[in-house]
Amino acid sequence: MRRAQRLDLDRTAAALAGEWVASAVDPTYLRWGLGLLFIGMAGWALIPDKLDESDSTTVAAGAGPFVATTVAFFLAEIGDKTQIATAALAAQFSHLVPVVVGTTLGMMIADVPAVFVGNTAGHKINLKLVRHVAAAIFAALGGLALTGITLF
Repeated sequence: MRRAQRLDLDRTAAALAGEWVASAVDPTYLRWGLGLLFIGMAGWALIPDKLDESDSTTVAAGAGPFVATTVAFFLAEIGDKTQIATAALAAQFSHLVPVVVGTTLGMMIADVPAVFVGNTAGHKINLKLVRHVAAAIFAALGGLALTGITLF
C-alpha cells in the first residue's frame, strides 16, 4: 500500500476514534482532557524523533529503498503524535471529513518538501526551531481548549 493511502487510513481511524470519544465523554471533561492532551503534545513535540534502525532498516535492508522506507515509516507512524493530534482534533471539532482531509493534507504539506529538500539541504534545517514552533502551536491549541475558545 502506498504511504499516502496508509496515511489516509491512519488519519481516518484516528479521527473516528476522536469522534467516538467526543460523543461518549461529557463536554466539560472532554474540553479539559483535550486541553491537557494538546499541552502534553507540546512537550512531546520538543523531544526529537529517533528512528531505531534495528527495528526498521535492518528488516528491509536487502529489499531496496522503497521497502526500507515503507517499513521504517510504518513503524515510526504507529501511535505517533499526528495520530493522537488527529483524534484530539476530531473530538474537538466533531467533523470527521474535514479533520481527516486537513490532517492528511497537513502531513503531505510537511512531508513532500522534506522528501525533495532532505537529500540536498536537510542538514541546513534547524530542527530544534521546527520542534519549538510545533510545541508552541500545540500549547496554543491546548490553552484555547482549556479556556473554551474555539477557532471554527
